[in-house]
Amino acid sequence: MSDHQNLLAEQRRALILDEVRRRGGVRVNELTRRLNVSDMTVRRDLDALARQGMVAKVHGGAVPVVEASVHEPGFEAKSVLELSAKEEIARAAARMVRPGTAIALSGGTTTYALARQLLDVPELTVVTNSVRVADVFHEAQQAGAGGEARPGAATVVLTGGVRTPSDALVGPVADQAIRSLHFDALFLGVHGISVEAGLSTPNLAEAETNRRLVQAARRVVVVADHTKWGTVGLSSFAALDEVDALVTDRGVSPRVRAEMAEHLPGLVVAGEEDPEADHPDGEDPEAEEHSGQHEGDGGAYGGAPE
Repeated sequence: MSDHQNLLAEQRRALILDEVRRRGGVRVNELTRRLNVSDMTVRRDLDALARQGMVAKVHGGAVPVVEASVHEPGFEAKSVLELSAKEEIARAAARMVRPGTAIALSGGTTTYALARQLLDVPELTVVTNSVRVADVFHEAQQAGAGGEARPGAATVVLTGGVRTPSDALVGPVADQAIRSLHFDALFLGVHGISVEAGLSTPNLAEAETNRRLVQAARRVVVVADHTKWGTVGLSSFAALDEVDALVTDRGVSPRVRAEMAEHLPGLVVAGEEDPEADHPDGEDPEAEEHSGQHEGDGGAYGGAPE
């Protein structure tokens, strides 16, 4: 971190949290120098992060909070974390979406960022169990002349269900709605991803709904920043061999990157991937030509098109 004096408070706090997690703790005097802000500003930031349960304050600084496998942060708390990484991931994932296809977006702050990147992709059908994602498309539709939907605007199907702290709709109603649907691709946000546990979440009902989403998708693309690797929630809902691609950010260490590439058929590091990313429907005529730009075997998805 260098000169971040003009950053918004939420951006500054995201940087502080990343530093706490990366180093295992920070001191106030170090943060004032690195961020080029006052001691009082840093202490206010640490107070705010502590109230959200993101750090534990200690004398002269802060340390990480060890989260229980059942702890589920709310949408607002997660929305300030890894902001630039999520935007990079969203841009990379958006290039995988072909006009006129049916896709699903799960709940989460990364899929929320992806939704904003998809507003100009014409004729999409979007199935989502995320209230926030549905609102992104709804507000864009209302922005048309006279309040009418824009030509080519996405058709959005919002499942019912019980709302979680992360603003996802889950439970039997959502599961029943998803059971009869089929998507070309699912873009899935996760709480945690690991070799042993696969994809996991602290919410049991959300795990079952995510399981239904995975079963209904022709291709499964996980969108997750580097902090999700190695995190394990209470309930697993998919193994890594059910994932066709992981889109992550450049914060992954070389060791983790190698581990990801070893256990996932397709790995895309946002900001490093080929601009002409493969489409999840497996029909991109240039995919084979560009596949060498991706990590893992067989480009972004690996294997032959279905």
